[in-house]
Formats: sequence, structure tokens, C-alpha cells
Amino acid sequence: MNHVPADLKYSPAHTWSELLDDGLVRVGITDHAQKELGDIVFVELPEVERDYTAGEECAVVESVKSASDIYCPVSGEVVQINHELEDIPEKINTDPYNTGWIFILRPNDEADLDELIDADAYSELIEE
Repeated sequence: MNHVPADLKYSPAHTWSELLDDGLVRVGITDHAQKELGDIVFVELPEVERDYTAGEECAVVESVKSASDIYCPVSGEVVQINHELEDIPEKINTDPYNTGWIFILRPNDEADLDELIDADAYSELIEE
């Protein structure tokens, strides 16, 4: 059974997005995605102060099984990355929705989050 927090937004590319109080968006990969990847051994983090468009490849997560591109869920500027993942990439496996977050961005338009799917729709997607 996959854990899908109800308060987050999701992309079909298996990222989650959390709107923070300051209008920034914290992003990571879902519990389902980390289970599919297996033991994560390396994370290539996005560039800070770089603008990415929604759907653009911005990071890479490598596991013992494969490498997987991470796509930016909404357009915006990356303002912070989770440096802890450089030394402890397995945080994504153990805590994908908290300490395993990958980056924080300033969205170009907060309304773009409305284009993402809710927890129920994401749960249906991964059950297919």
C-alpha cells in the first residue's frame, strides 16, 4: 500500500508538491516512485537560481536498479535544494514526504498548482 498524503498535489510523473506558507513550493518524489526505484544511491539536484518550465527535467534520482529523471511539476525558479541528499540519498526511501524532499521553487504562477492532481486522483493513477 502506497502512502499518499491528502494535503499535497501530485503530477503523473510521480512528484509531489507542497504549497508552503510563504508561497514557495516544496517538491519530492512520491512513496510509489521511491518503491518502484528501489534503494536510492545518488541524487543529481537541480540548479539553484535557475528557472525551469513545468514538465522540464530538473533532477535525476539513481537507484541500484535504474536512473529516473525528475520533472519540474510547475514552472518557476529553484530557490533551495536539499543538500542532505548529496550524502544521504536514501532519505528519499525512508521519508519521501518530509526529510526526503528534493527542492523548493518559487512558482511563476501559484495557480499552476491547480493543474496538478489531488491525492485521490493520484491514488487511482498508481492503482492502474
